[in-house]
Amino acid sequence: MAGIRFHGRGGQGAVVASKILANAYFKQGLYVQAFPSFGMERKGAPVSAFVRLDNIPIVERGEIKHPSSVIVLDSSLLNKVDVAQGAKPDALILLNCRENEKRIGIKGSFQVTGVDAVKIALQHGLGSKIAPIINTVILGAYARISRDLTLSNLLEAIEEGVPVNPKQNVAAAEAAYQAVFGISGDIDAIKNSH
Repeated sequence: MAGIRFHGRGGQGAVVASKILANAYFKQGLYVQAFPSFGMERKGAPVSAFVRLDNIPIVERGEIKHPSSVIVLDSSLLNKVDVAQGAKPDALILLNCRENEKRIGIKGSFQVTGVDAVKIALQHGLGSKIAPIINTVILGAYARISRDLTLSNLLEAIEEGVPVNPKQNVAAAEAAYQAVFGISGDIDAIKNSH
C-alpha cells in the first residue's frame, strides 16, 4: 500500500487535489482513499490531506504516518511543519517553490524536487497574484516524478474534478509536468522516466 500526504494552507486546494489524485489512480484500476485532516481551520492555516492506494481493497483508516510521497503546496510551511516526518526512506518530496530556492534543506534520504507552481498557475490564468490556484499545477509535477501515475489519467481526472477553467487547469498541469527540477537526493527517476 502506498500513502501520499499533502501539506498546504487552508484555501490552497490540498483537499481537492487529494480527491483528483485519488480519482486518477482509480482510473488506473487501483483501490483508493482520499481524506483531509483538519484542526481549527481558517484560511491560511496549515492543513493536511491524504491519498492511500493499493491493488487490493483498503481496510486501513486514519492518517498516513509513513507516506511514500509528500506534496507541499506552500514551501513557507517548512518553517512550521516537519513535512518529512515519518516519510519512508527514499520518499518523493515535491515542493512548490521557485527554482532559486534549491538550497532548501530537508534532512533524510529523500528525493526532493520542486516546481514553481505559482508561476505556472499565473501564466495559465488560474487565480490571482494574491491567491494563485496551484493544486492542479502541482499534480502535473507529481505525475512526472511518481513511479506509477500516468499523465493522461491525471489530466482526465483534473478535467472531471475542477468546476472552473478545466482546460486551463489541464494545460497548467501539462506545463508543470515539464517544469520539475531537482533539489536533493537521487532524482534519476525524473531524468530517465517519461
